[in-house]
Formats: sequence, structure tokens, C-alpha cells
Amino acid sequence: MKRMIAFAALTTMLLAGGAQAAEHEIHMLNKGQKGAMVFEPDLVKAAPGDTIRFVPTDKSHNAEAIKGMIPEGAEGFKGKMNEELTVTLTKEGVYGIKCTPHYGMGMVALIVVGDPVNLDAAKAVSHPGKAKKVFEELFAELPAD
Repeated sequence: MKRMIAFAALTTMLLAGGAQAAEHEIHMLNKGQKGAMVFEPDLVKAAPGDTIRFVPTDKSHNAEAIKGMIPEGAEGFKGKMNEELTVTLTKEGVYGIKCTPHYGMGMVALIVVGDPVNLDAAKAVSHPGKAKKVFEELFAELPAD
């Protein structure tokens, strides 16, 4: 009987472990599948509590949350140049990300955590140069309501 209880407890722990938060890795690149100065992938769908790890695969990049493109109550973040940044996103919504020095060149990414509750506000933010076009393309990839 004790063995059955121990087995049941172990099975429950292993099954619960499968429900743990995921880690998503985003590379900061000088050149990727979509061209120069890109995050790869540039669109990530995550669940609340998932971790996002920004990896400076190439030098001279960082990752920063764009003001107006994070859910209400979420913490903004800004990584240092050439350093890996790991953030855990707990608030549902859309997070717009930029590489500070390459923002105007279109080095941006979109992370959707759960339900995109701030989608309209995120779409209303204006962007410089190529970033505007890249965000339009990323928003177009999201399913319509």
C-alpha cells in the first residue's frame, strides 16, 4: 500500500512538472532569415509565467520593452548591450520589443502572452523608420478576433 501511495505521489509530481512554465529563446542577430538587424523569432506566443531569454548571438544588440506596448501593470525592462537578458512575463497581453540602436532599422519583436488584452493600445504606438512596417507585418500574423 505504501508503495502505491508513493508511486501515485511521484506520478502526480511528474505530471504537474509538465505544466511548468516554458522558456522561449530569442536571438539578436545582425543577419537572419528576414534580413539585417533582426530578432529571431520576431513573433513569440507565450503563456503567463513563461520566460523569454534574449540571446546576443551577434554583438551590439539589446532588448527593451517599448513604452505603450506592454500590458497595464506589467514591468518594463531594458537589457544591457551585448548581454543576455531573461524576463518572466506574468501579465497577459502584447509586448513590443526593440533593440535600442537598431529600432529605426526595424529590429523589433512582438511577444503575445495569453490573451492580447492591450492589442489596440499596442497597435496605436508609432514607430520610426522600418520598425513601423515590421510591426504591421507582425500584427497581421495574429489571428483576427
